[in-house]
Amino acid sequence: MKKVEAIIRPSTLQKVLDALSASGYPGLTVAEVKGHGKQKGITEEYRGQSHEGFLHKIKLETVVTDDQVDTLVETITNAAKTGQIGDGKIFVSDVGEAVRIRTGEKGNDAI
Repeated sequence: MKKVEAIIRPSTLQKVLDALSASGYPGLTVAEVKGHGKQKGITEEYRGQSHEGFLHKIKLETVVTDDQVDTLVETITNAAKTGQIGDGKIFVSDVGEAVRIRTGEKGNDAI
């Protein structure tokens, strides 16, 4: 099993959700987050001093079977890509175990 985390622009969220729904990925967690990458966010002035601010982003998280990872990453990439700096990043990591609380199912059966 793999956990896929994607940080995307808020403006691309609906397009990504539509693409994931069309591809058959029903389980997803969405959170509003703030951060910056190499571009260092935006510069704001407060009381005469400059501060680097954070950019608003959307974080998507889901856990899928190993054979679904490549298709999922491709689906998110194609839907979220604008070609501009700040399109986001996708991180894939191993999941040691998953348990469905309601039934006690484990592993791939739990996702």
